[in-house]
Amino acid sequence: MKSQFIRKVTLRNYKSIASCRIDLPPLAFLIGPNGSGKSNFLDSFRFVSDGLRTSLDHALRDRGTIKEVRRRSGGHPNHFSIRLDFNLSGGGHGHLSFRIGAKKDSGFEVQNEECRIITGAMQEHFYHVRSGKVVESSMKLMPAALPDRLFLVNASGLPEFRPAYDALSGMEVYNLSPAEIKAMQKPDPGDILRREGGNIASVFQNLDDSHKERVNDYLSRIVSGLADARTKVLGSQETIEFRQAVKGQKHPWTFLASSMSDGTLRALGVLVAIFQNVREEGGAPMLIGLEEPEMALHPAASAVLLSALRQASQRSQIVVTSHSPDLLDNPDIPPDSIFAVENVDGVTRIGGIDEAGRSMLRDKLFTPGELLRQNQLAVDPAAVEEIRDERQLNLFDFNGR
Repeated sequence: MKSQFIRKVTLRNYKSIASCRIDLPPLAFLIGPNGSGKSNFLDSFRFVSDGLRTSLDHALRDRGTIKEVRRRSGGHPNHFSIRLDFNLSGGGHGHLSFRIGAKKDSGFEVQNEECRIITGAMQEHFYHVRSGKVVESSMKLMPAALPDRLFLVNASGLPEFRPAYDALSGMEVYNLSPAEIKAMQKPDPGDILRREGGNIASVFQNLDDSHKERVNDYLSRIVSGLADARTKVLGSQETIEFRQAVKGQKHPWTFLASSMSDGTLRALGVLVAIFQNVREEGGAPMLIGLEEPEMALHPAASAVLLSALRQASQRSQIVVTSHSPDLLDNPDIPPDSIFAVENVDGVTRIGGIDEAGRSMLRDKLFTPGELLRQNQLAVDPAAVEEIRDERQLNLFDFNGR
């Protein structure tokens, strides 16, 4: 399926996550209480994109230091690992995996990194880098490697690895802030919505007309009486202007974003995030993560939000964190789309739901939301068994060679 960009996610010692290996569908819901580790899982995608677009040093500093990223435990792990198995839009597939270790001087290094791509024509391109040295490669000439950089950044200069770099660096994770959306904004190119929504006016202005209509259609169904939204330029800055029907008035009244409720602004932010830059020639992020998109929405609007998420997931892979039963009150949500998240003694456990829950959902005896209300969405024990030997996670194809 076109929207299934990331096929599998494998993490080891990432923040509160000791180990997990998850097959990711086009639309995935991470369900669990506050503090269970849902955001840590979502942040692994942002860490990869940050490390590629900026630098590993910036990505680590943005999260504190490597001590704040690698898991804290009695075993004192000094490294963390991420592997993403992906599909490419051109028909190829492959994976990127790396292990980053701490150094005694509070620094870090990429201890292992590999990327393998099988093209649609069944050609294979790969490299394996260890501590700043290219150990194996399918290419005769490769750029220099550095121990504190992801090598895929340098390899992106080669046409064989560029599609993987573009797709992985383009992943976006959103934690939308109504305060950022309310504030007057300086115009920018509006290509990609910022994480907190601080350039939504420019992004909304750049949407194709059909996608503006789609956003406004969903928005009017979420917020009763709202006619539409549009970008409003005020001097050297811009904002979002809303038109709302008012009883007894012939024409809708207009309100700037600064006058609108947090729920309305978050709804607009979510809709712009999932429908941004969706054009036939590409441009939309291949994976979009959303932190609790139902926050501040009336429960009655959750069904409309779910409909928008399902439509958007036909083009971009969507990963949602939530603890809202209302969002999941739909019997047609497949069991494979739901992942339970628990925190046991400070360790996050993530996996598909247990067989009892899957059976009830398959038979449509309950909706996922109803099971969540009854606290019956539990992690499948077989899916979260901690793997002590890292090689069992299959993080690296070249490991041990």
